[in-house]
Amino acid sequence: MILVKHVEKHYGDQTVLRNLNLHIKRSTISAIVGGSGEGKTVLLRIMIGLEQPDSGSVFINDENIVGMRSKDLNRIRRTFGVLFQESALFDYLNVGENVAFPMREHLKLSEKEIKKQVEEKLAQVGLSGEQDKKVSELSGGMRKRVGLARALALQPDIIFFDEPTTGLDPVTAATIYDLIVKTAAERPLTYVLVTHDVQRVLDFTDEIFMIHHGNIISTATPQEIKQNPEHVIHRFMMGQSIDPNSKTPLSDA
Repeated sequence: MILVKHVEKHYGDQTVLRNLNLHIKRSTISAIVGGSGEGKTVLLRIMIGLEQPDSGSVFINDENIVGMRSKDLNRIRRTFGVLFQESALFDYLNVGENVAFPMREHLKLSEKEIKKQVEEKLAQVGLSGEQDKKVSELSGGMRKRVGLARALALQPDIIFFDEPTTGLDPVTAATIYDLIVKTAAERPLTYVLVTHDVQRVLDFTDEIFMIHHGNIISTATPQEIKQNPEHVIHRFMMGQSIDPNSKTPLSDA
């Protein structure tokens, strides 16, 4: 479904991603974890075509989007939805109009059909009857829900989540993760979460990738991580050192 090969990204003298390789399987829930400033969000932006790598390839459904023409890239983008860290809602549109926006941009639907689709997507995220609310009236958790409804608007094959619970209190964060699990159960798509919250994603993901110093240093299932307290991802989760110069190797041991 998603194949990243030998990707490098530099900003001036700073190397953010270095020879990074990643393979995300179809119809799975995967998480990319790592500390702040390790390159998680840059990798996400490259996978969704918002930034170009300096070298390497990114295949979505066997098509390399690196260097792709805008027309073709927009066609590929219609196959995935994105829930951005700050939800990225349009303040000048109400809830229903935010969810309808990608439908109006990319689909040839009547207004009656768009209205029906908006109602269905909002019901799916627990916001039935909220389409007329202003964005300014929404709590952080409700903004995330609207963002997810909009991400689902084009019936995507892949949904990307950029730090889906940043800025939320623990109870609301748990609710958002429960919503992701519920959505995945109802719609078995490919889900990719970029997050630092390993503890939470251990409960429902199929595979976890850890990025450190711009590279994927470990790939493991939640079961492998739980069973081995010396696993590098387990150590990261517990706030312990993962420095390669320490006595603990950066491996999937």
